[in-house]
Amino acid sequence: MNTAFSWPVRIYWEDTDAGGVVYHASYVRFLERGRTEFLRAGGMDQARLTQDTGLAFVVREMTLDFLRPARLDDELMVTVEVKQRRSASILFAQEIHRIDGTPLLRATVRVACVELASMRPVAIPPDLFPHSLVVAPAGEP
Repeated sequence: MNTAFSWPVRIYWEDTDAGGVVYHASYVRFLERGRTEFLRAGGMDQARLTQDTGLAFVVREMTLDFLRPARLDDELMVTVEVKQRRSASILFAQEIHRIDGTPLLRATVRVACVELASMRPVAIPPDLFPHSLVVAPAGEP
């Protein structure tokens, strides 16, 4: 089983609506930051990937389950866990919760590896992920 990676987020005015409640689209940014930092912590440089290979990861599918609202000044944790790897995509399970553990959002996000010139899916290069990045093979829970 994978160990979940965590990334902290603080809620600022720019993340909220007029009532001080986090605007729903802000959660998508928080999830993206978590995935990016997860890959960075595993040794993957996405800018270099694009520059050297012309490949990039794009969101193919996303499901969000809003459980509770976050509010101005909340301290949150975004977690990231790899659930499945296919030849050209990775399925992430992500959660956002308050520092006290209160769950706010659950998400699944499938990213696809694409060639940017054509925007067509391509196989993830086998040597792309350093050994320190744990990716469960397809079919494992």
